[in-house]
Amino acid sequence: MARKKNRKVTRYPFFLHINVGMLFFAFMIVYVVICVVIYFNKKHIVGYEVMEGSLSSNNIYEAVALRTEKIVPTDKSGYINYFATEGQRVAVGNLVYTVDESGDLLDYLKSQGSEQAELTDEDLSELRTQIVSYSSSFKPTEFSSVYDFKNSLDGTVQKLASASVLQNIQSLNSSGSTAQSINYCYAPDTGIVLYSIDGYEELTLNDMTADLLDSTKYEKNQLISNTLMGTGDGAYKIVTDETWSIVIKENDLEKVQNLSEREYVKVRFLKNQDESWGKVSYYTNDAGDTFVAFTFTNSMITFAKDRFLNVELITEEEKGLKIPNSAIAEKSFYVVPKEYVIKGSNNNYGVLRDKYDESGNETSEFVEVELYNETEDSYYIDDVSLRSGDEVIKMDSQDKFTISQKDTLIGVYNINKGYADFRQISILYQNDEYSIVKSNTTYGLSVYDYIVLEASTVETEQAAANLDTSSEN
Repeated sequence: MARKKNRKVTRYPFFLHINVGMLFFAFMIVYVVICVVIYFNKKHIVGYEVMEGSLSSNNIYEAVALRTEKIVPTDKSGYINYFATEGQRVAVGNLVYTVDESGDLLDYLKSQGSEQAELTDEDLSELRTQIVSYSSSFKPTEFSSVYDFKNSLDGTVQKLASASVLQNIQSLNSSGSTAQSINYCYAPDTGIVLYSIDGYEELTLNDMTADLLDSTKYEKNQLISNTLMGTGDGAYKIVTDETWSIVIKENDLEKVQNLSEREYVKVRFLKNQDESWGKVSYYTNDAGDTFVAFTFTNSMITFAKDRFLNVELITEEEKGLKIPNSAIAEKSFYVVPKEYVIKGSNNNYGVLRDKYDESGNETSEFVEVELYNETEDSYYIDDVSLRSGDEVIKMDSQDKFTISQKDTLIGVYNINKGYADFRQISILYQNDEYSIVKSNTTYGLSVYDYIVLEASTVETEQAAANLDTSSEN
């Protein structure tokens, strides 16, 4: 048997082979990802162009309109057909509607081929205006208004069609029985004709309740042609006075008192942005609800068809430069007497700061400063070149002033020159989002200047820069 050979297995040490290139590449990827994350989490400076504008201290209300309205009843029973245009003025003796006692009028006109009426451009324009007005004010949460619109549109269409009926009605003279059953009804007074009844016709300010101002509980009876009416039923209503009012509910007695003291308040109607001055009066009912009325002597016909109106009360209005409140910042400045501030050779402002040279001799140096505001005897200067405790020397004198006193200014950061430069502002009026400031002030803003939209972004960067500087020192 052959002799078995001994085999010896030698173990070699394990070396970890690291690819330096791959390690560097991985490090760079991690670095880039961190930089990107920091970039997107950091607030960046965004510019805002200063423009002229105005702000108003206003309140928006839903108001109910009260007018001098009179319901005109029918003195005959039968089928009614309207001929006067709703929302337009009629004079005494103008034809408003007819009453067909027999009900044969419509059948007769249909037999004569008059059931299809041709609408004029003015008629189509009226329909188009009604549709656009409804579309602009439609709210999905108030779907019941769709039915009111449908009834109103039906009434308008039938009223316009009745105009052609009137042109053919003379042909009934040959049919004695039919002609005798038609009663012509004329306007008893001069005024604006309306074809709806809602129970608000005789209301005054002293009759108001919270329910009457709730548009969700409002019901209106739209009057349309070819409707059977009984004797004494309301055929239409007529507005006989140009003076009218809107009423709002306001239980804040301080606001009510403020409005009352003004006597007249400017009201903006949101439906068409018209503005008018209304005389103020108010009433508190037994339930403790206070209602404020604004009475006008014009524009009644514009809103004659509207019972509820959205209005805006404009109690204050200021004009100037309009800036967002987020751009406003506060910053502290050194206050230095004017006699210590001088002009340099380049017409730049500065101070003579007291210092000592290497030999210990007292001397002075010109330190350029920027002015940010002034009073009768002082300048507000920045704290970039000066520090608290520095002494400045009065020109041609041995008098010295120690820098220490500070005061705060309200302003914004101007970036016209590519860097954030503080500019003082004088606020005329302010609401939750914007402020109106004076324009063209000595140390302030002008129209078309660019400012930082978010002042906090500049303050954060300045704080970081100051921290770095203090660390180096």
